[in-house]
Amino acid sequence: MFEGFIHRRIATSEAVINLRQGGSGPPLLLLHGHPQTHVMWHRIAPELAKSHTVICADLRGYGDSSKPATTPDHEPYSKRAMGRDQVEVMRILGFDRFAVVGHDRGGRCAYRMALDHPDVVAALSVLDILPTAEHFQRTDMSFAMGYWHWFFLAQPYDLPERLISADPDAFYLRRGRSMFDPDALAEYRRSFSNPETIHAMCEDYRAGAGIDLQLDNDDHKSGRRIACPVQALWGLQGPIARWYDVCAIWRDWATDVEGQGIDCGHYLAEEAPDATLAALQAFLTKAYGS
Repeated sequence: MFEGFIHRRIATSEAVINLRQGGSGPPLLLLHGHPQTHVMWHRIAPELAKSHTVICADLRGYGDSSKPATTPDHEPYSKRAMGRDQVEVMRILGFDRFAVVGHDRGGRCAYRMALDHPDVVAALSVLDILPTAEHFQRTDMSFAMGYWHWFFLAQPYDLPERLISADPDAFYLRRGRSMFDPDALAEYRRSFSNPETIHAMCEDYRAGAGIDLQLDNDDHKSGRRIACPVQALWGLQGPIARWYDVCAIWRDWATDVEGQGIDCGHYLAEEAPDATLAALQAFLTKAYGS
């Protein structure tokens, strides 16, 4: 995986971020979801690297990035904090403005970056998510049952950590494993079997139910919007497609929005890499001029 990419560890002011870098051209940052690592991009990053300088990074708390100490308000695992890491990483690499693609939790970090750093994020693609506040505001029986892990992982320390650590495979692989490349799956398992990572991922969700939600609500109430072009992609076989008018909701948060469903489940880049790649390339060509 990642032939032609180099492995780097970048020390920022708050964390050490693990990443792979490859290709040349306009900069493109790829951010993974839960409970994965940057390896989730292995099927499409090499193709994107033919026209872009591609950075595939582990979020703080995930993979081989560092796991900073938390605080009572969980701010160190907020998407704002995760975004600070990535902006600093890209600046250290020489990129003051770049496009971002984020899946799942990485998508939440990505849209928070676009809100907090409008001068930095040139284009934004979010995979299979809505803004955090939109999910919580629309919570009903279907969402609570389908996304029950949001509420479980956000429970106070250390109940979820203890239960997950007893059998990480039973929790993280409950949706199955057939969509994952064996080498990628081995990397995910190595990561999510680490007790420090399990704790950090719980902190991510605690922040989601607290400070992230508050930041979203504050921005929406104030009328603050994402300024750059936004692409929303979602899995047609997943719950997002059943529950929401995805693009309509994102248009409440951004001025320039386009999107489409992909014939797959939640893991777009691994279940339907060709269709996901084609959609990303078309968006980047139009929005990023590359």
